[in-house]
Amino acid sequence: MTAPQSHKPPPPAADPFVALRPRLLGLAYRMLGSRAEAEDVVQDTWVRWQTTDRAAVQDPTGFLVTAATRLAINVAQSARVRREVYVGPWLPEPIDTSPSAELGAETQEGLALAVLVLLEKLSPTERAAYVLREVFDYPHEAIAGILQLTEANVRQLVSRARKHLAGERRAPVDVEQQRRLLENFITAAQTGDLSALERLFAADVASYTDSNGQARMAARVPVHGRERVAKLVSGGANGFWSGLTLTWLETNGQPSVLLCRDGAAFALASIDASAEGIERIYWVMNPEKLVAFGTPR
Repeated sequence: MTAPQSHKPPPPAADPFVALRPRLLGLAYRMLGSRAEAEDVVQDTWVRWQTTDRAAVQDPTGFLVTAATRLAINVAQSARVRREVYVGPWLPEPIDTSPSAELGAETQEGLALAVLVLLEKLSPTERAAYVLREVFDYPHEAIAGILQLTEANVRQLVSRARKHLAGERRAPVDVEQQRRLLENFITAAQTGDLSALERLFAADVASYTDSNGQARMAARVPVHGRERVAKLVSGGANGFWSGLTLTWLETNGQPSVLLCRDGAAFALASIDASAEGIERIYWVMNPEKLVAFGTPR
């Protein structure tokens, strides 16, 4: 006896947007250095996807990545104008990249603050070409289609971006060594040990503080040089660290420390280091960039 046939409709195919969302978010964040702006780009990409005749889309992944990339380029161009009135140094918004964090799910390549700071100096199109090639391993031909350029132009963009990053940054140490350097730096900073700080620093060390003018103790210009940075950091030993609690985190794929006062995030500190020592110190003190780290774990 033949079993009756089911007349239930087949389950709907999985929405490609859902599967691709982490990649789109990671792409947009690396393009913009802002989680909020990246989320907006992903949302706008979703709107375009919902209002598109999907039956006519032969390559959903290509459609979504192209839409997100072009949207991010537009946002990056307008963001440059907005950042001209930013008070003091602008740093990328730090993100949690612990194993459970969304942006750490696919790859942590190209997430380090030092890399994002250097990428900020590229044009939005150069940045897009570099991120698509070096982070997500897209072939030059595919990137040319996304950016509406020739393949030769794409190769030039990626090559220039590589040279820029290589020329501006020494080879970084591994994560464990970076953590040890950061731990030693925090200890020396808390005690105001000027000599210990100088021993940790590369000769051309620089300290950058991002507060957008909202933190009273924040330096509004970058501070350069071993002696000047050591004096700046050691000088705050008495007042800066008073009443702070420290929580160790992984942000942007690297060790960092969250400084909290009265249960609220006050600053997030991280470093970039090479065999020469600590090259860059990054202090994120803009409250708007610390919302996601509001309370210590």
